[in-house]
Amino acid sequence: MTSPDDDSTPTASSSASSASSDAETFSDRIYRSPSGIAGGVLLLGLSGWLGIDAMIRGEGRTPWLALAGLLFAVPVVIAFTVRPAVYAGQDRLLVRNPFRTITLPWASVDGLRAGYTSEVLAGGATYQLWAIPVSLRQRKRAARQQARAASEDPFGTTSAHVSANRSDEDRRAPSDAAIGDLREMAELGAQREGAQGAPEVRWAFEVIAPTLAGAVLLGVMLAIG
Repeated sequence: MTSPDDDSTPTASSSASSASSDAETFSDRIYRSPSGIAGGVLLLGLSGWLGIDAMIRGEGRTPWLALAGLLFAVPVVIAFTVRPAVYAGQDRLLVRNPFRTITLPWASVDGLRAGYTSEVLAGGATYQLWAIPVSLRQRKRAARQQARAASEDPFGTTSAHVSANRSDEDRRAPSDAAIGDLREMAELGAQREGAQGAPEVRWAFEVIAPTLAGAVLLGVMLAIG
């Protein structure tokens, strides 16, 4: 007969610990490209300085050309550098690309991969993750670090192997680490009730409209000479 002390029912403390772990697993995460944002801010500052100077000091059609150029260039720069982001939450993955926003409930995600680009497969379509660029240079460096660590301790104890596995994860290239985290969240979140549904794609007209307007104006100014 089993004594009360042998009861395997989870205690309140273990339940609280499990809930805390789940909350951490499904906490909102944001992935962006710091180098892309830095480059975009630099380009915006440079184009703004040159464009405004041309509009103030330019003569004839120069101010209008500068205005058309800014109206066309600024949204494009923002779209490809500052705008891209990936938001991973409890129930869904939201991908903000230059001209589209894709909302993917975890149940609709078929897979994530990082080859030459980072991609998510969902609903029979493939969507690129602009906010998680792949650097082959960083990947090669991470591979060299892992190989060096393996050669230094080829026959470790069990605890050493665990430590080595964690170190290998830490040595992954940033894009591979991000895809690994997202893949884990997709697997864990796919069964959640709020994670069901089909992919939704929305065009970013707030970026497309001024870009087209600037392109038309620039084309007209160049056409009339």
